[in-house]
Amino acid sequence: MSATDYVGRFAPTPSGPLHFGSIVAAAGSWLDARSEGGQWRLRIDDLDQPRVAKGSVDAIFHILEKYGLDWDGEPVYQSTRFDRYHDVVEQLSSLGRTYFCNCTRKDWQNQEVYPSTCRSLNHLKGRARRYRSSDGQVSWHDLEQGLTKVNVRSDVGDFLLINAHGIYSYQLANATDDVDMGVTNVVRGADLLTVTAAHIMIQQAIGNDSIRYKHLPLALSADGQKISKATLAPGVTIQNAPETLQRAFAHLGMESIPLDEPRNMLSTALSKWPMRQ
Repeated sequence: MSATDYVGRFAPTPSGPLHFGSIVAAAGSWLDARSEGGQWRLRIDDLDQPRVAKGSVDAIFHILEKYGLDWDGEPVYQSTRFDRYHDVVEQLSSLGRTYFCNCTRKDWQNQEVYPSTCRSLNHLKGRARRYRSSDGQVSWHDLEQGLTKVNVRSDVGDFLLINAHGIYSYQLANATDDVDMGVTNVVRGADLLTVTAAHIMIQQAIGNDSIRYKHLPLALSADGQKISKATLAPGVTIQNAPETLQRAFAHLGMESIPLDEPRNMLSTALSKWPMRQ
């Protein structure tokens, strides 16, 4: 492996192909990796198998290829790593960092984070499994945001490791994968700052907290909403790849990338990509 390895994560959900926000994150991560002579690895978030739309994974690959966002090595499918996630949950349990939870979302619907209702009840089994978070703050030097501090109790809480349907959580799977894949740098949107705090807690617990993070400014719509599948943002198209990339580069601070073939545009953008802080 090279000294610097990045990862692009994509979820093949029924809500459609990649949207503009995912292209911004992918392009920013890809440019950072290539500017450092590193690898850009591809990971498919197919943890929730019933929600993986037929043909959606191939559609992701096709869009990335047409946008010139080539990746290194074989894609990693999270659905093939359930045994590893199970082992990490058991490792965390042996460290006293998990507990069973019988609450439903309705039980705490008026609160921002789970209020640790089941933490002291010592259930021998439950609907879900949660991480027993520490009090205080998680802090790190973010390569875009600078010194970043997240209050664990108010912003993260005791997050899920396995939900009531037996599905491993995004926090558990991605924190584990980043360690196992040797990822050194994670570049993604600023909406995931609190998620990063959860990742760092897991990685510290399993013995690796050396990953560097860079959280890019979010791509927002005209009314200030995040452009994502959750806000029903339209998917990007192959036909408009140059125009979409040009918008993405402008969002990342490069206003002067002329329209061209996607690979030529990426080459130009790479020559202008700023050095990391």
